[in-house]
Amino acid sequence: MAEQEQHRSTRREGDPDEPVEPPAPPASAQAATDDVDALLDEIDDVLESNAETFVRG
Repeated sequence: MAEQEQHRSTRREGDPDEPVEPPAPPASAQAATDDVDALLDEIDDVLESNAETFVRG
């Protein structure tokens, strides 16, 4: 008789049915993101008012 491989899916107790969401980033990462967003908003405002001067330097 030929050997057959059996694949069994084992499930441990406590495994969630749905994937777990990753933890929130630390507050310092959020602060850095806020700073970058503020800088980009400022650049956007300058470009809206006078793009040619901004590009020429």
